Amino acid sequence: MVTTSPTDKTSRLALTQCPSSQIHILDGGLGRELERIGAPFRQPEWSALSLMEAPDLVAQVHQNFVDAGAQIITTNTYALVPFHIGQQQFTEKAFDLAEHAAKIAKTVANKNNAIAHNDKVVVAGCLPPAFGSYKPELFCAEKLASILLPLIEAQAPYIDFWLVETISSVEEAIAVTSLIKQHSSKPIWLSYSLSNRQDFSKPVTLRSNEPLSAILPTLDSIDAVLFNCSQPEEMEAAIAFTRNHNADIPIGVYANSFSEHVRVHDANEMLSTLREDVTPEKYLAYAQKWVAAGASIVGGCCGIGPAHIKALAQGLVHTLE
Repeated sequence: MVTTSPTDKTSRLALTQCPSSQIHILDGGLGRELERIGAPFRQPEWSALSLMEAPDLVAQVHQNFVDAGAQIITTNTYALVPFHIGQQQFTEKAFDLAEHAAKIAKTVANKNNAIAHNDKVVVAGCLPPAFGSYKPELFCAEKLASILLPLIEAQAPYIDFWLVETISSVEEAIAVTSLIKQHSSKPIWLSYSLSNRQDFSKPVTLRSNEPLSAILPTLDSIDAVLFNCSQPEEMEAAIAFTRNHNADIPIGVYANSFSEHVRVHDANEMLSTLREDVTPEKYLAYAQKWVAAGASIVGGCCGIGPAHIKALAQGLVHTLE
């Protein structure tokens, strides 16, 4: 993990640039933790409902992950898209809600950094899939700016770097990266979502069924590449492939614990069931394999809570030392 002294002026920069000689701990899934602590939570609004109705609980979830050992907290903006909150509410409220989410995360980070007298906690500005998770067929480059630009402009003053989440296709990755670079100079961490294989003898693919080799040209224009919102079993092969073809870029992983192989509904129709076998101890065991394969950023996605993050923070401390 990153260690800093009270006089270390470069700790925040080092963390957002993420040297691969250190392990950085991301937070976990905001939505399920909001649900766990009793925040307003349902589909299709997902975590946006808590931002609208109980923002103090959003701050509490950020703090729960920091207390567990997370160094990076992610703004609660994943569901701030028409796919989740509807076009009218998005048009009227998206900017203000995204700004509020970023301010909440920044306040939590500042509070913890003041207590620790350093910049241990940084804020990742979440940019979600504009047309819904796992929906590469719905991607529309012509409409992308109308959805993501309000989120970029609202969050930019408060975040340390961008975390582009659950990217399902290379077309989407290129378009989002280009849009960010037109409006921000902050680092970009780009996170791809992988298909969940029934047959693990087959190669890893994106949700679009593109081969993982298709992402390699996109790595030149970003600061870190991650894999998220897929089952833990998918990640090791993706990390090893990426590291084998790019020795320098930081690689991150934050898996989910969805029961993907039995899910038959769309991503925002109802709550997915969670796997009972992905315990904190089991998740740490997965993470140790990910680090051995070349990952230096590790956290959790849907269903991965503070207990899992605590296991990572404690169990991975000395892995790369």
